[in-house]
Amino acid sequence: MIPLSYYLTLSAILFGIGLIGVLLRKNAIAILFSVEIMLNSANLNLVAFSKYITPSQASGQMFALFVMAIAAAEVAVGLAIILMIYRNMQSIDLDKLNIFKW
Repeated sequence: MIPLSYYLTLSAILFGIGLIGVLLRKNAIAILFSVEIMLNSANLNLVAFSKYITPSQASGQMFALFVMAIAAAEVAVGLAIILMIYRNMQSIDLDKLNIFKW
């Protein structure tokens, strides 16, 4: 049986990669991918804690499925916004995006 600390370490590494991607990337699609990596690391935590705390119940798996549904909706809305910005600005570089400034 794999110890819980291995799952938590992997989740922390994935979350760190996602956080670095969100903070350092300028491309909006890459930022969405990084947010997805962060959500998947949270899912890994939910499932791992559920397995080790209450192995007979599937509560962590149910929460992970809920997070996946929210992530799918977030990607759909995010990509729609990015497509509209690309149509108007001809770029998805977030440094060049200044439509929200006064």
